[in-house]
Amino acid sequence: MRIIPAIDIIDGKCVRLSKGDYDTKKIYNENPLEVAKEFEAHGIKHLHLVDLDGAKSKHIVNHKVLEQIASQTGLQIDFGGGLKTDDDLRIAFESGAKQITGGSIAVKDSDTFVRWIEKHGADKIILGADAMDEKVAVSGWQEESKELLIPFIQGYQEKGIKYVICTDISKDGMLEGPSFELYSRILSQTNELKLIASGGISTFDELPKLAEMGCEGTIIGKAIYENRISLKQLESYILSNG
Repeated sequence: MRIIPAIDIIDGKCVRLSKGDYDTKKIYNENPLEVAKEFEAHGIKHLHLVDLDGAKSKHIVNHKVLEQIASQTGLQIDFGGGLKTDDDLRIAFESGAKQITGGSIAVKDSDTFVRWIEKHGADKIILGADAMDEKVAVSGWQEESKELLIPFIQGYQEKGIKYVICTDISKDGMLEGPSFELYSRILSQTNELKLIASGGISTFDELPKLAEMGCEGTIIGKAIYENRISLKQLESYILSNG
């Protein structure tokens, strides 16, 4: 299972929110590159970079941070937040993203999102399926759609999606543990899905559990920043599962 730390960006700074609420913003570091380099120094190879300004303003904003991290580390970056147009996508890839995550666009403009999958391939486009009460949430989680989570994922699998990041918003940033039950249900109702668990990771012991269930990756945010899980622990995990 891939270990994927998250860096969320507002105003070029590394922050975390709780349950996607911008009013709960806590700044952890003024310099995201510094954070990314520290991850890399501990054997981490992947990074989930989220442009929260982009998610709010509905177009890419913090691509300079992406470019900086991509050009000064060897991290494989998946980038999301506010990607709505072909131009946003072009900027993200040109700035060094290896994969992009589309959430709101997959709900609101399915034609464009499917075209991206066809054009760039299923290894480069990740479906962001973030849910509150098993309904898909959009616009930086400010809105709930009418889409039911599992049928939504199944529908996109038919259109070629391989990778899905699923966040249970009620768990995000709460350090209360991930949605094991939800992930188990998604995996049992889909075929060969590369499911990336996100939200609520709070202790190191949860990681082997997620791996055992069949999650392809897990995104860890606040647990790292609040020192609930140390980079040393993650380094050992990566080495022993390498």
